[in-house]
Amino acid sequence: MSLDVWLAYVAAVTILSLIPGPSVFMAISQSLSKGLSASMFSILGNLLGGIVMMTVAYAGLGSLLASSSVAYSVIKWVGVGYMAWLGLSQILAAKRMNETDLAVAASPAPGAGSLRSGFLVGVLNPKAIFFYVAFLAQFMNPEKAMTPQFLILVATSTVNVFIVLGGYALLAAQARRTFQSLRARKRMGYMGGSCLLGGSALMASH
Repeated sequence: MSLDVWLAYVAAVTILSLIPGPSVFMAISQSLSKGLSASMFSILGNLLGGIVMMTVAYAGLGSLLASSSVAYSVIKWVGVGYMAWLGLSQILAAKRMNETDLAVAASPAPGAGSLRSGFLVGVLNPKAIFFYVAFLAQFMNPEKAMTPQFLILVATSTVNVFIVLGGYALLAAQARRTFQSLRARKRMGYMGGSCLLGGSALMASH
């Protein structure tokens, strides 16, 4: 892979990552409602999900999924439903929040749940497979060894997306630190839940 092709890939991935989508909404939501640490765990989970999807696309399973409209619909709507459930759960939790919950929320939250949520949001989006099938092909030279090229693209994409999503998470975390009152935290919870519902709607509309 030439340097020019790699730089073009970096530019394309950066632009696409900056566009708000389910992963961005997840990172912002976690940061607003649970803090930066939880958001970072969700980002790591999402990156793992992205690696899985890129590997699935590379293995040629995108064509198999494309041939089964039932399988595609099942995966898509499970993903839509899961993200909507996360959003509604977050809104309801914000509505029930009291001063005691606020004190608990000030302590670091366990990362396992956020990691799992990020991963599931990453893998329960079948359109990502088709995207990667078409997208990766533009930057891979069929006349050269494919696996090394694929590994370079995966590593580049993972680092790039981590930086972009981390930037969104940091901005949201700053807003969370600025507003510490119970009323403000409730609103943060509502905003976080709304972000997830927006991501769910985005997945459903495509």
